[in-house]
Amino acid sequence: MAARIRKGDQVQVISGVQKGKRGEVTRVLPKEGRAVVQGVRLSARHQKPRGVGQPGGIVERESPIPLSKLALIDPKTDQPTRVGFRLLEDGRKVRIARKSGEAIDK
Repeated sequence: MAARIRKGDQVQVISGVQKGKRGEVTRVLPKEGRAVVQGVRLSARHQKPRGVGQPGGIVERESPIPLSKLALIDPKTDQPTRVGFRLLEDGRKVRIARKSGEAIDK
């Protein structure tokens, strides 16, 4: 299946406790059907000291969130949109925003 959400995309959470939050996708986990979004679903992790440069303590980090709870931000309207695909004349397959028809991949 083609990737509708990729690393570097701007997304918005559309359901759950984090609904309405926006951020950039930092990592996609396709086998799990999840993505890590910057600033969304923060969890506290207790970390042991790891040498001189890494002190211990409670560290905030992002947890993966299901892809079904994310919607891509349309580059033209700045609103959440569904993602479709289109073949260009040169044979490339690009993602398009369903709301505006704008190509996401240049």
